[in-house]
Order: sequence, then structure tokens, then C-alpha cells
Amino acid sequence: MAGKLTAAQGTGILLVTANVGSLFDDPENLQKTWLREFYQTVQSQKPHFLAVHCQEVGGKNYEASMPHVDSFVKELLSSDAMKEYSRARVYLDENYKSQEHFTALGSFYFIHESLKNIHQFDFKTKKFKKVVGKETCTETLERTPMLEKEKFPQDYFPESKWSRKGFIRTRWALADCTFDLVNIHLFHDASNLVAQEKSPSVYSGTRQKALGYVLERITDQRYEKVPHFVFGDFNFRLDSREVIGSLCPTAILQTVRAADTDEVNQLIYRESDNDRKVILQIEKKLFNYVNQDVFRENNGTSLLEFDKELSVFKDRLHELDISFPPSYPYSEDSSQGKQYMNTRCPAWCDRILMSSSARDLVLKPENEERSIVYDNIGPNVCMGDHKPVFLSFRITAGAGKPNANKHKCCDVQ
Repeated sequence: MAGKLTAAQGTGILLVTANVGSLFDDPENLQKTWLREFYQTVQSQKPHFLAVHCQEVGGKNYEASMPHVDSFVKELLSSDAMKEYSRARVYLDENYKSQEHFTALGSFYFIHESLKNIHQFDFKTKKFKKVVGKETCTETLERTPMLEKEKFPQDYFPESKWSRKGFIRTRWALADCTFDLVNIHLFHDASNLVAQEKSPSVYSGTRQKALGYVLERITDQRYEKVPHFVFGDFNFRLDSREVIGSLCPTAILQTVRAADTDEVNQLIYRESDNDRKVILQIEKKLFNYVNQDVFRENNGTSLLEFDKELSVFKDRLHELDISFPPSYPYSEDSSQGKQYMNTRCPAWCDRILMSSSARDLVLKPENEERSIVYDNIGPNVCMGDHKPVFLSFRITAGAGKPNANKHKCCDVQ
């Protein structure tokens, strides 16, 4: 699949982020389709090193879904499509009984048989270890030395209510490059009504705080600083207030309040003429716009001007140009591959971001433009409520030359 490595060809890297919660709520219909599309992406991109960061492993009802998680992992590790990946590391946070620690994150790493020299960092001994064989770790990950896992501090959570949000970090050395891979899941918008009250929204501020926390943790003084890729479900949303202004520029707003509390529970935007036709309805968990095509035409890129949450980190995190439609919230009906649910305003929640030094690895002059792909998986079929997003690129020999000896001080074993 990936072929023999040559210095000219470089090392093919494929990074994938996928919120897989839907797969375990309807494994019969969704899992086969999801795996087929995933394998097709692996076969088309031909990576030597493949990293898959999953969020919401196990879905909403984790305890009942555990058998489905086990079969999903087994399939990935033993399928014909992945048979040339002779080494693997799987880290699953399955400790759902611990509110204090549970994140429902899963990090999967696959190494092609032709990639001879790859090491993983042991955060306890501060040494790199050669990766051999296939290993799955599902016990309490916070005690596993091959990664760092944290749930966000409780006061970061909206209303201080625990939910499954946090990050997992691993560190790798291949060719002459060392880099961190961070699996992340940030806070969602609890209410569309609250999200549109001000710009930027209160939820945007919570995500900003949590992402800042992660960046501080992975660049602090405990370990040597290396290039880092942060990819997962950031839950970034479009600026609701501005989007509504753009979608309904001349509409008349009708506010519906609850009879008993006088609390706003519905916003209805109507055309000023045309029999006052309803254009947009908003409730706590409803965002029903009359013309969904606006989110699909030209892959929705006209709405990117309202995608502002990353701008706060513009000096610390970078992203390639987005040319795929919003990754969430797709219909979970297996026959509706392109349809969005009317629960949220579609947004690019699933992203692959990188530090400046990581961007330099991706955008080396030797890398022809066509060898770099940033796209989604399964654009025409149902993949659950999130479409997975991937970044494919190559690291050429010497790409990490300024850092060539960096991991040697860590005693590669």
C-alpha cells in the first residue's frame, strides 16, 4: 500500500480526527460505511505513519456500547486494508466510572512495515523507545508513561458540570523529526439561544480558555519543546450573532417567551414581506434555516468569514486553507450523506492545527503542493454527525535538520 521508502519520496504522514460517537449508537448501519471510507482514504494517501484521534469513543451510552468499541478496535487492527501496518499503538480512555478522569478519547497510531526507524517517547523516563508489535492500552491512561492525558480542571467546565472534555498527548521520533500529537475535545455550545446573545459568544470564551490551557501544558518546561500537531473536535462555531445577521439581513424578529418564567425559548425570523414567511427558527437545540444549500454551496466557504475562534491563537497555531464543508452537525440517517441536522448552525468543529515549527515540516519547499491534502472523509455518505477530517503530507529526509539531534539527548532506545 505505502510502498518502499526512498529519500526522495519521504515519509508519508496521515493525520485524521474523527468524533465517532454516532458509530456506537448505530453500529449496524454506520460503522461499516465509516470503516470503508476510512480505508479508502488510507489506500489513496498511502501513509507510512497514520494517526487517528477519536472523540466520544463509545457514544452517549458508554457502558452499553463497550462491546461495539471492542469490535471497532479489533476490526481496525486486523482488517485486510491495514495488514501492511505491522505496528500499532491504541490508547482508549475507557474508565467511564471516573468522572474526574474520563474523557472518552481514543488515539490510534499505525506504522507501515516499510518504516524502519520510529520511536515513541516515554514521559516518565524521558527517553524514546523503539516501537515494535501492536499494543492496546485501555486501563487508566493517566498512569501510562507513553502519553500524557488530562481532563480540564473542573472550574473550566461550563457551570462546573463534568463532561468528557480533555486531551491526550503523545510524542514521536521518525526520520530526523520529533513531534507531539495532541488529541483534543473542547466544550460545545449548550444553547443556540445563549450563543447568539453576544459576539463572540460566552462558549467561545470557554473554548479559548481551555485551548490556552492545553498549549501552556504542552509547551511548559517539563519537556523539551518540539513541533506539535493539535487535532480533534475543537467545537469551534461560527459567530452566531454575525451569521444570523448575514442570513436574515432584513428579517423581522419575533421573540417567544415561556409563559411561566418569561424566559426566551424561541426566536423566529420572518421576511418583512412575502406573507411574513419564516426564514429561521432558533431554540436551545434548534437552528432551522430555510435554505440549507448556503452551507453546502462552494463547500460553505462563504461562511468562513464568521469562523473566528482560531484568530485568537493566530501566532501560536496554524491551519491549511479549508476547502471542505462544515464538518458538523450532519444527519445520522444512513441514507442522508450530505444533509445537516437542524440542531445547530453548521460549523467547522473538527480541525487539524499545528505550531509554526510543525507547519514548517508540512510546508517544506520540497513538498509539492499536490502532495499536501487537507480534506474531509466520506463527503457523500453518512459518517455520523461529524465528518472526519484528515491532513496528508510527506516529511522529506532532512526536513527536521535544525532539530536533527534533538531527540538524541533523550537517549533513544
